[in-house]
Amino acid sequence: MPETASLTLPDGRTIELPVIVGSENEHAIDISRLRGETGYITIDDGFMNTGSCKSEITFIDGEKGVLRYRGYPVEDLAKNCSFVETAQLLIWGELPTPEARRDFSDLLTENSALPEDFRRHFTAFPVHAHPMSIMSAMINALQSYDLPGLIIDDEEEFERVSGALMSKVRTIAAAAYKSSIGEPIMYPRYDLRYVENFLHMMFSKPYRDYVPSAEATAALNLFFLLHADHEQNCSTSTVRMVASGQANMYASVAAGVCALWGRLHGGANQAVMEMLSFIQSSGMSVKDYVAKVKDRAEGIRLMGFGHRVYRAFDPRAVLLKDACDKLLNAMHIDDPRLEIAKQLEEAALSDDYFVSRKLYPNVDFYSGIILTALGIPVEMFTVLFAIGRVPGWIAHWKEIYDVPSTKIYRPRQVYTGSVRREWLNRFQREKGYTDSRGFKVPEELRPTQAPQADAVPPTN
Repeated sequence: MPETASLTLPDGRTIELPVIVGSENEHAIDISRLRGETGYITIDDGFMNTGSCKSEITFIDGEKGVLRYRGYPVEDLAKNCSFVETAQLLIWGELPTPEARRDFSDLLTENSALPEDFRRHFTAFPVHAHPMSIMSAMINALQSYDLPGLIIDDEEEFERVSGALMSKVRTIAAAAYKSSIGEPIMYPRYDLRYVENFLHMMFSKPYRDYVPSAEATAALNLFFLLHADHEQNCSTSTVRMVASGQANMYASVAAGVCALWGRLHGGANQAVMEMLSFIQSSGMSVKDYVAKVKDRAEGIRLMGFGHRVYRAFDPRAVLLKDACDKLLNAMHIDDPRLEIAKQLEEAALSDDYFVSRKLYPNVDFYSGIILTALGIPVEMFTVLFAIGRVPGWIAHWKEIYDVPSTKIYRPRQVYTGSVRREWLNRFQREKGYTDSRGFKVPEELRPTQAPQADAVPPTN
């Protein structure tokens, strides 16, 4: 007999609700019948305890520090796969065969260049425009070129569109950066792989090619791989919500970019570098800064430590820390902020105040350091996060698209505003009158008749 959970309401009624068990033995109570049968809804601010969907893409066990893509531990993928292979796994559910890997790589290469007339759009943005605003706008505009019919008719068309979007987001990102610093937009190269091609478009000049080191390429490949998906976070939930209305892939991903832009989501690694810059410019020692964090009196926070999901060490942070150490040792970079970061890491990990609260360095702490070491400006941090997250967004869009019976996402609410009120004309509102449910102006102060002019509905 299927397992159920009993819910007893204040009026004594009881309803039996089905219990759903996931493949990793996660238990959930299905409340889809609750409102129809009882008139009640549930409320869960921030969706801390609410599952919005069933998904086969990513599994997280925050208590144990587990992250798996399609069943594969992220540690194994980081050791054995490239970002592109991982993208194929997320989107299609299986690791690619050598032939499928070559075909998709060719597809990315063939679709990496932007249409010539499309490139002119970059000049329409102010020089100081944020790259994330450019990216979201350009992805939407790109739909007109790559998916003019809006509807994806078959699997072959889906693969072409997915490859075109995944390839062109890095070209858009690099072009946005080049435009912001007044340099010519670089064309992608046919002979370079995904990550190397992006770094080429970011840092090459017409008269000098940029050749990244093996350590730089490996670190950025790992950064993209570890950001490829992370279950039902803010931006991914946004993509799924937009997709549930049968919006096309480009519109849904552009919405994800906008959601990711938020400081509490994709902007967290930027906050890490701003913290390190503050410590450097203030002349404050790491010891003093940590003391102020613990004191809480001045509102100083330790950015890049702790995570809403993970109560153990963030598995992505473990992997990025190793890549970060290798990169810094190989590049011999002289940046005081990176030294401050090392001291801050050591201080926090040896302090029981942070350890007892499970405030370990998270993925944003090490990713901010890596991107800085690669020469990526702070305002581009979230853009690179978006490049890495695109395969995950595409996978979630596909999960919605593959089930035509998917209902449009439409959450309920508990209304806490005013109850029904009586309409008052301008004269009454000017005199401070309220409706019959509020404060009443004394009778002797009320006029016998409101001005006739107010009987005419206002036009403004």
